[in-house]
Amino acid sequence: MPFGLREKISCCLRPAAVLLAAVMLLSLGADVRAEENPEEKQEKDFIKWVDFKVPCEAMKKAIKLDVESRDKEVKLNWIEMLAYLASENGNNFKNYKDKQLDALAEKLNSGYTMEELTEGKKYYSYYLEAYTAILSEFVGEYEIEVPDENGGKRWERKYGLKVFSPIAKHFPYRHYDDFGTSRSYGFKRIHLGNDLIGQVGTPIIAVEGGIVEALGWNRYGGWRIGIRSFDSMRYYYYAHLRKNFPYRKDLEVGSIVKAGDVIGYLGRTGYSIQENVNNIKQPHLHFGMQIIFDESQKEGPNEIWINVYEIVRLLDRHRSEVAKDPETKDYYRVYDFRDCSSGECAKNN
Repeated sequence: MPFGLREKISCCLRPAAVLLAAVMLLSLGADVRAEENPEEKQEKDFIKWVDFKVPCEAMKKAIKLDVESRDKEVKLNWIEMLAYLASENGNNFKNYKDKQLDALAEKLNSGYTMEELTEGKKYYSYYLEAYTAILSEFVGEYEIEVPDENGGKRWERKYGLKVFSPIAKHFPYRHYDDFGTSRSYGFKRIHLGNDLIGQVGTPIIAVEGGIVEALGWNRYGGWRIGIRSFDSMRYYYYAHLRKNFPYRKDLEVGSIVKAGDVIGYLGRTGYSIQENVNNIKQPHLHFGMQIIFDESQKEGPNEIWINVYEIVRLLDRHRSEVAKDPETKDYYRVYDFRDCSSGECAKNN
């Protein structure tokens, strides 16, 4: 993993010549396998491309409707509702209004099923599968520590947004939609993430729980961390981390992290073959998300990176509070977290 294609080009696309060579090699390998196993000639049926355009406002509204229906007779599913809108508008959310989701919720509450409402909508199943891959672990039941009346902490069970902003609470940052913009270091390519501009040393947070797959240097991203979600559908990429002290000290490849954990520190490393070099002018975090429907998409020309700008906006008010250890100089989360979908809540109650 650390030395694979994805880790070599994580902020960018490879040059056309290299892409062509990779495609030819992949095709050759497939042909050889097909001769040995004729049944493999049939192309696998999985999504090859996703253009994620759902605005923050639509996600917030859909989550609100989902949460409010939690204990009602009709439980609304926020991902299904967003997939319905995409199938209605052809993935064009420029004219989105909250009343569109309100109208859909009214139909569902009146007795219509989503199956009935989407009958004949050719692309609903595609959007549902794509959005489920991206958002499936964003909302659910969890437990988190909160302050108690005695100055200590207590556990509180909640249902709602259970992923966190990549920037720790109380630390400033700014960003804009820069996905797909041009980059020129090494070769001409496009930007496959969202740059969050902030101060050197700002604690960087794990958006979702998962397993550390990559930890180290590459010439484009500098010091970077790659975390794979537990369901293997999402790969989170955090790059340009701080010189000399890029990561939480106890992290290594294979480490398990929880949503909201401190994983590293914002910096400006990268754009150098030599390790630990600051060649990025503006300190920032490059944050990216890769979607993986099939392991053949993990590395190579078939990678799917989505635009996370609206997701970062969604998570802005859901930030993990941190404090600094005066001895280790590492930051740590103040309030612990349990994800009920993994069974942590049940075994602790």
